Amino acid sequence: MTEPFIHLRNVRKVYRKGHEEFLAISDATFDVMPGELVSLVGPSGCGKSTLLKILAGLHGHDGGEVRIGSSAHAFDPSRDVGMVFQAPLLLKWRRILDNVLLPAEILGLPMAAARERANGLLALVGLSGFEDKYPYELSGGMQQRAAIARALVHDPKLVLMDEPFGALDALTREKMNLELLRIWKESGKTIVFVTHGISEAVFLGTRVVVLTAGPARMADNFEIVLPYPRTLEMKTQERFGDYTRRIYKLLGME
Repeated sequence: MTEPFIHLRNVRKVYRKGHEEFLAISDATFDVMPGELVSLVGPSGCGKSTLLKILAGLHGHDGGEVRIGSSAHAFDPSRDVGMVFQAPLLLKWRRILDNVLLPAEILGLPMAAARERANGLLALVGLSGFEDKYPYELSGGMQQRAAIARALVHDPKLVLMDEPFGALDALTREKMNLELLRIWKESGKTIVFVTHGISEAVFLGTRVVVLTAGPARMADNFEIVLPYPRTLEMKTQERFGDYTRRIYKLLGME
């Protein structure tokens, strides 16, 4: 039996300021299997981003168990995590190829191989021919494609995405959802995708983890039984509607 790539059990996180404490996560419990694309969905401020930072090794936790990787292979967050944020965060003075290469430079990877991989990733995300452009010459969706390529350039084991399409217009967001699914299938990466969009969570995820209003507590964790490749037409199907209604009910929106 395959062991989980991510194992969280009763995870708790407290922020402290002076003598005051703020409970950000009260109880997070779920597993992510290798190669899954798991959506974390919940209302704004419920602790989704905090949970992502714990997975990235940027924050510690104050209770429970966090295990990432397998017993056979050690997990190093600085090397094995790629992150994509809501804003592309591209360096405006660097060309697109050089932006994508930034993690490889920071990690001291062999640059000839990294450059070849970066060019391949730009092709994967549909940006061939834009290697020498500057960020301001690309649309918002194209900049976010470059950010995804940058997150993959050092060949991480885990990709964490924190509402990466939240700032895009609705049409571009739909297109990027389809692109992400294609990239995920072709790259084979394990992805945890944070969103407050219920439809987006269902459309993308192999499974959806529903978090309640902060402090975050897992309200449900269920598989999305929809075939791949996913199509926008699926959003009109009764099964898709059943999943979204299930989440609405969990979040007290029915």
